[in-house]
Amino acid sequence: MIAREKYTVGVAGATGAVGLEMLRVLEQRSFPAETVRVFASGRSEDRRLRFRQHDLVVEPLTAETVAGLDIVLFGTSAEVSSRFVPEVVARGGLAIDNSRFYRMDEGVPLVVPEVNAHALAGHRGIIANPNCSTIQMVQVLRPLAERAGLKRVIASTYQSVSGTGLAAIDELRKQSTVVLDGGSAECNVYPKQIAFNCLPQIDVFDDEGNTREETKMIGETRKIMELQDLPVAVTCVRVPVFRSHAIALNLETAEPLTPDEARSALAAEPGLRVLDDPGEGVYPTQSETERTDETWVGRVRRDPSVATGLWLWVVSDNLRKGAALNAVQIAERLIDADAR
Repeated sequence: MIAREKYTVGVAGATGAVGLEMLRVLEQRSFPAETVRVFASGRSEDRRLRFRQHDLVVEPLTAETVAGLDIVLFGTSAEVSSRFVPEVVARGGLAIDNSRFYRMDEGVPLVVPEVNAHALAGHRGIIANPNCSTIQMVQVLRPLAERAGLKRVIASTYQSVSGTGLAAIDELRKQSTVVLDGGSAECNVYPKQIAFNCLPQIDVFDDEGNTREETKMIGETRKIMELQDLPVAVTCVRVPVFRSHAIALNLETAEPLTPDEARSALAAEPGLRVLDDPGEGVYPTQSETERTDETWVGRVRRDPSVATGLWLWVVSDNLRKGAALNAVQIAERLIDADAR
């Protein structure tokens, strides 16, 4: 990518939950975009989206329409990304993809800028944005691994419905109203009722009984942390919350690390905020962290079942740092590197 003062930027999947958040983040962070164009499926064609006090007209995503773009942020499905990311790269653009399609490709950097920005070096036009829950987890793991090493990681996630998209947000809202009125919930997005319920299934199951979401978190964590043999176990649960994901994170360090030492290491990290005084009711929650850029950590405590165990509670807005913000930060890092 050629360094310049202003860039031509595209947002693919712009009418979805992640795409709309990408536009907000670009505007809020005053991203150096001379032109922003928005793309979506045919049913959204000609819809108008507000950006910097102007209306952007939604265009169809085709090989021809992505020509001339310097950077394209993809908030699309894996199937759509697999078709159009190569078209962007073939025309000299940079693609930052939020789908799962390229994440485990050995030739594609999988990046959380605060954790492994060095992986951006030598990219070939495609950067993969990790899974939303992976992002907030590795932000916490990296400083603790640097202090004391890692022996094992166990994560249980509590993931909001916005991770599935706008239709899931609408389903939770409608089901909640119906159930409160004594009716029966209609399920279209999820296989079971999500209102006032928790579903221990995110994506499809494999032959071992793991879901694709769980497998993604394991593989992505190892790739980002550059620890291919790290034991990682994950259970992912969808909960009736509109925004922000939470993780109950258990880890064993290689060397002893006290809760106070862990808090100190985490508090020093950009993008992390420690909020931890549970006796006074001070700990992060999903509703309190909506629309914030930080990943929040609380309830840091010993795990008495192992010699070097710690428990942590980790919360982050999945549409912000878990998707849109991380993608924009990747673009910012690449622009800074080109400028130098």
